Amino acid sequence: MFRTIFLGLLVNIAIMAVLSLIIEVFGLNQILYYYLGGGYPQLFAICLFWGMGGAFISLLLSKWMAKTFHGVEILSPTGPQSALVLRVHNIAKRAGMNTMPEVGVFRSHDVNAFATGRSKDDSLVALSTALLERMDNEEVDGVIGHEVAHIVNGDMVTMTIIQGVVNAFVMFFAYVVAEIISNATRRNDDNGRGLGGLAHYFLRQMLMTVFGILAYPIVAWFSRAREYRADAGSAQFVSKNSMVKALNALKRAYPQIRQAHAQDESVLGQRGHAPALNISNQMSWAEIMSTHPPLEKRIAALNGGR
Repeated sequence: MFRTIFLGLLVNIAIMAVLSLIIEVFGLNQILYYYLGGGYPQLFAICLFWGMGGAFISLLLSKWMAKTFHGVEILSPTGPQSALVLRVHNIAKRAGMNTMPEVGVFRSHDVNAFATGRSKDDSLVALSTALLERMDNEEVDGVIGHEVAHIVNGDMVTMTIIQGVVNAFVMFFAYVVAEIISNATRRNDDNGRGLGGLAHYFLRQMLMTVFGILAYPIVAWFSRAREYRADAGSAQFVSKNSMVKALNALKRAYPQIRQAHAQDESVLGQRGHAPALNISNQMSWAEIMSTHPPLEKRIAALNGGR
């Protein structure tokens, strides 16, 4: 679970850092600040502009990053695994999709699947080899229904907007706190100069990283809520029994996944690939930081109550 959290945080922080560097180098904030007139409302408007920009850049790159980081092999509707493509497309049509998603497979010990893409008309459903090996057809259909529901519900765009708003607040408070610290330093400085431009920039970067981590539970909460909706969507597009069976299969598979990762680490001396877009997470005390609810709660929700 912590690898999932770490990768999600790292990608967003990296995008925000690069965007902040571009803003600093080209002086874009000063230009916008000049035309907007100055003051906290104007500062927040600037932060919202750049925060949303960073989130939408992440959305536009999401499918490429998923393919690259996971080594997803895109399947052809006429190739050796055309039956799997047909199953995904049939469920997508049942869900009302007009443009069919790309279908891919990636090698992993994790029983994992994900949906990504910038819109319903440019989406990808990918399944791990472990999932296809360890689940029966009914369970696989439940997982496919869950991922298709994410696409139909527009979850990628919704999460982008939420992340963008959170980014805006993170940037806003980083700028405000950095300015407060700079002013306090200036008053205590014999030369009255306070922080230099470079120190001010790195202070803002550090504050954005800290505030980004502190704000992560907000994004995670919305992510957990969408998982319940995707489970309900799978129950509608496929069947409730298929989705419940898929979740129970994930519970059974988890000890085997841990054993496989342990073997990889002992033989190779390194950690396996991070399951960045898992359909499940085993929870502990850190549930508040997780993007997925405990499997037991998801099963209970499908059966009539959380």
